[in-house]
Amino acid sequence: MTRATRPGSAAAERRKPAARDPAASRARILRAATAEFAHAGFAGGRVDRIAARARLNKRMIYHYFGSKSGLYLAVREATYGDIRAAERTLDLEHLEPVAAVTRLVQFTWDYYLRHPEFLRLINTENLHRATHLRRSRRIAEMHSPFVELIAQLLRRGEAAGLFRAGLDPRQVYISIAALGYFYLNNRFTLSVIYGTDLSAPAALQQRRAVIVETVLAYLRAG
Repeated sequence: MTRATRPGSAAAERRKPAARDPAASRARILRAATAEFAHAGFAGGRVDRIAARARLNKRMIYHYFGSKSGLYLAVREATYGDIRAAERTLDLEHLEPVAAVTRLVQFTWDYYLRHPEFLRLINTENLHRATHLRRSRRIAEMHSPFVELIAQLLRRGEAAGLFRAGLDPRQVYISIAALGYFYLNNRFTLSVIYGTDLSAPAALQQRRAVIVETVLAYLRAG
């Protein structure tokens, strides 16, 4: 046994099976599965490739997640959990209503740009008509507080005479998401159709500003 690989050495520590740390193993599997499913979809995603990317035995995936379907659902819950957690850091409840809406719109757009895998996974799940997501016991409870936060924001704006009455928080957020989602998912075909590069930094900044302006115009009282 060489000095470098004797028990307790740094090299030996690096070679310890990841299974000895269940939380780390699960996290590695989820990262690998997110990349695989975002690239290949659910049908095209392969557990063998996920195991290789995570540097874990395939049996560990089934041990933690039960099946490919169970792993895919865990990925979807994790990606939604990530964006909801990031939204909670925006401190919207302590901002003036117009500033809060502006921050939420800008954040949503920026998040989509930073996490293209999030949009690709949404596309995949919609192709399957949310078959997998319907099995989640966490999705509703994950989103309900966020919907209520938007509802409170809209009520504050209405009370201040800034926003019109009767706004549905779900419809408001769907509109915010859709204005970015459609553009980013279709920018390549639209770039060909309109003869301009809609992925260029200036075009992306322009679209960000347009979404803010559109949403505020929709909310504005009078």
